[in-house]
Amino acid sequence: MDVFVTGGGGFLGQELVSKLLENGCSVTYPRSRDCNLFDPDALEKFAHTKFDRIFHLAAWTQAGDFCLLHPGEQWINNQKINTNVLTWWQAHQPQAKLIFMGTSCAYPIDMELRERNYMSGEPIDSLYTYAMTKRMLFQGARSIEKQFGQTWLCAVPSTLYGPRYHLDGRQMHFIFDLVRKILRGKLLGDRVVLWGDGHQRRELVHVRSFVDILLNLTENVDNKLLNIGAGEDYSIRDFVKIICEEINFDETHIEYDTTRYVGAKAKMLEISEIENEILDYKSSLIPLREGLKETIDWFIAEKAYLGVDERSI
Repeated sequence: MDVFVTGGGGFLGQELVSKLLENGCSVTYPRSRDCNLFDPDALEKFAHTKFDRIFHLAAWTQAGDFCLLHPGEQWINNQKINTNVLTWWQAHQPQAKLIFMGTSCAYPIDMELRERNYMSGEPIDSLYTYAMTKRMLFQGARSIEKQFGQTWLCAVPSTLYGPRYHLDGRQMHFIFDLVRKILRGKLLGDRVVLWGDGHQRRELVHVRSFVDILLNLTENVDNKLLNIGAGEDYSIRDFVKIICEEINFDETHIEYDTTRYVGAKAKMLEISEIENEILDYKSSLIPLREGLKETIDWFIAEKAYLGVDERSI
């Protein structure tokens, strides 16, 4: 099977590419330096291969308050990326199934995070622009299906975690930031100051579990948006407790800065749709404590708790 992947060098992309290669697929996954998706002509060089699957993971975004600070650039850059990928898919790869990522922040702030609500209401203000670019991508795929009969799948992930996260100085998603800060407290004696009061709630899905589920859905579900979540959430303080227990760090040393940006107070995907698609769905997920231990062990082995400048010394 011939597969094309955008964003193949990212956290999710690396895991997906590795699994596809393990499964015997021929995988093309150009890095941004070789294929600038802002350029409408960048994908033309790949038009000669007729791919069976296109996984579109690339996006112009970061964690933390990045979306709050860069709404204009987020709109322009993500619209370029998504339009160029959709155009190439429609014009040159109509035989391919397009699998792309949605986002939980596209859901309205006052409705259940259930698939039928994805295009309803208003997303959270701080993530509004990014959310709307993902809604536009979803509508683009639906429109191409309606006119040209092409096939797609949209996966909406919860926060993903696991080993091999980026170490290039960009802001980290919350769970990696928690691990990094607490390890620095344990190993370097840093103050551990976390954003918010610790009562905001989140869910996690291990990146390996996500990839396995995504590939299952890719072969069995067409033209549908599906949440891929854990089905249970925890407070930040719950995650902190597990991390502190795993590395034997005194949890009372943790400080909380309630003046800092925290995003949504709670965010948990409704998963009844995917439970209908995959038998014993929840039992297929890597357990939280097991996954966090693996992530912590990777951080320690790679010295990922150090900054870019510190690792170069």
